[in-house]
Amino acid sequence: MAISQAMCTSFKKELLEGVHNFKDSGGDTFKIALYTSSASLGAATTAYSTTNEISGTGYTAGGNTLTRVDPSSSGTTGFTDFANTTWSSATITARGALIYNDTDSDKAVAVLDFGADKTSTSGDFTIQFPAADASNAIIRIA
Repeated sequence: MAISQAMCTSFKKELLEGVHNFKDSGGDTFKIALYTSSASLGAATTAYSTTNEISGTGYTAGGNTLTRVDPSSSGTTGFTDFANTTWSSATITARGALIYNDTDSDKAVAVLDFGADKTSTSGDFTIQFPAADASNAIIRIA
């Protein structure tokens, strides 16, 4: 089993079909779920699954709802991002995460590989998203 950082292939196709709406106002609801090192996630992931999702104090199955950053562009790159998200007072260990569209059948967007297990013990577990710009945003189309 492995977690590989990737923009999900199904998401790329669904963008062309107009499935996902990232607008801050009136857009879809996106969530982020955390997974153990036993998870198998990558470009071929098509939807959220509870298989090998973490469990622990301060974590609810399905993960956190993300706060969207309105899509924008700079030069020839379109991009969007999310605000940082935190599980407070959590005792959890995660190896990676899946961003998915909770509004539309839990369709997969992107897999995040933390590179190693990350742990919090009765503390905050925070995912810090990169700056919302053409060079760093978590979702960029150049």
